Amino acid sequence: MMFKDRVDAGRRLADALSGHSEEGAIVLALPRGGVPVAAEVARALGAPLDLVMVRKIGAPGHPEYGIGAVVDGKDPQIVIDAATARMAGADGAYLEDTKRRELAEIERRRRVYLGDRPPLDVAGHTVIVVDDGVATGSTAKAALRALKKAGAARRILAVPVAPIEAVEALREEADEVVALTTPYPFHAVGLYYEDFDQTTDEEVVAALAGARG
Repeated sequence: MMFKDRVDAGRRLADALSGHSEEGAIVLALPRGGVPVAAEVARALGAPLDLVMVRKIGAPGHPEYGIGAVVDGKDPQIVIDAATARMAGADGAYLEDTKRRELAEIERRRRVYLGDRPPLDVAGHTVIVVDDGVATGSTAKAALRALKKAGAARRILAVPVAPIEAVEALREEADEVVALTTPYPFHAVGLYYEDFDQTTDEEVVAALAGARG
């Protein structure tokens, strides 16, 4: 399955989620790439759109290779694949330093994207966490764990594309996982999009403004 772009992926994902338009559901996007996808889902379901602020923790010298993720909040959470971190040479000092830097970037993005708008309260609600795809699943895992701690009643992860092994692992973290395609071998999320240009801060702000409108 190929997607034209993130909007196309969001519309197809919304079709697969048409049975989840229950009252009180909240759609949460993983910025930045998940926002255009989630905006289409929120629009189709008539649900509010907000963000779950998560940053990948990359390996030393290879920041694009995820070894974990950090989620902001009153008690910031860090999720690390211990075996991968050891293989990558990421010690405790590296992880703490990276955590501080990524939390600072999360705070910057929160100000840019949301200004003074407080995040939606997920306690007691069904939350649908949306991204443009899953590779290792560490970012989604961190988000799902944070939402459980925040009191979400039900957690659904919805993505256009993911490797089957990540989907199976994430079923242990979510009440439901919806993935439109689970190709094997997988390789990379961007291979399943014709247009996979980086989502800009301006596009995120515009999507959130459109959802509020």
